[in-house]
Amino acid sequence: MTVPGVLDRAVGAVLGSAVGDALGAPFEFGPEGAFSARFPRPGHGGEMCGGGGWEPGEATDDTQMAVLTAESLLDHGGLDLPDVFRRFQRWATADPKDIGLQTEAVLTSGAPWDTAAARHFRVSQRAAGNGALMRAAPSAVHFARCGREPTMEAARRLSALTHGDAAAWEGTAALHELIRVALTGEDPLTAVPATLSALDPAHRPRYEVVLSPRWHPDRATEFNGAVWPCLGSAVWALRTTGSYEEAVRAAIDLGGDTDTVAAVTGALAGAVYGVGSIPARWTERLHVPLPGFDGRVLRARDLTELAGRLVVPARPRPSGRPDPTAALTTP
Repeated sequence: MTVPGVLDRAVGAVLGSAVGDALGAPFEFGPEGAFSARFPRPGHGGEMCGGGGWEPGEATDDTQMAVLTAESLLDHGGLDLPDVFRRFQRWATADPKDIGLQTEAVLTSGAPWDTAAARHFRVSQRAAGNGALMRAAPSAVHFARCGREPTMEAARRLSALTHGDAAAWEGTAALHELIRVALTGEDPLTAVPATLSALDPAHRPRYEVVLSPRWHPDRATEFNGAVWPCLGSAVWALRTTGSYEEAVRAAIDLGGDTDTVAAVTGALAGAVYGVGSIPARWTERLHVPLPGFDGRVLRARDLTELAGRLVVPARPRPSGRPDPTAALTTP
């Protein structure tokens, strides 16, 4: 068996997240086991079924926001937080089929990019949803070459654009780091203890619980729309299965926020097993509409090209601005 290289794993993470999103969308808020009840025989097709307002193979806001993040990173040679926020705003005001209530409130508040999420959190005290985690695959790929601290810091800053609760920042940082480890060819599960040690101590305990090998999603004390049970469920799915397909099926069968849990699982499993592990019958129907961006619709080949550009080091711009780590100095 050929061992996937970095590029194969990077494409696997980005494309794998989008595929998980599209597969899980029709089962969102449904009961446990609904996916396997409908498709009991793996490998026999039909799983990109659509439903619940989604076309077969249509990705949701999870992947749409991920693409916008990726394109900003590529257009600016690194992290330009005001630009990412503006792209999110343009998308949010274009009537997407789905958008998280918290994300919508932040993006349509009229507040500046660097205060909107914090203001929302001060008022609501509820901002630990998984809406930043769901879109993290491209940024995780882009910053992986920078090492553990920079990739985790980039994740926190991107998360903070829409989520004022630092619990969401830490979960996204953990996912960035686990994907970084997977891209090297190492087992991200072995990196969980070191990843936990790099989290903010104030939020570390809840992640220690859900990332423990002894934890099962049935033990979650919050809905998996919250960031820590969502991440814990994705890691559980990776830990208890042996392939990309098995991991994503297990994630969707958990029920609840199926598109996002499957998107996060797909990013991790795609980074572990590589793009070749993602069934062609799933990628063939995949498409990602981008509301607010001239009717663009991305297909699997577009996401593959996007991932390839994210993993190749950016060249310094004529202004002398260095590539990705300079972004971490963005004011």
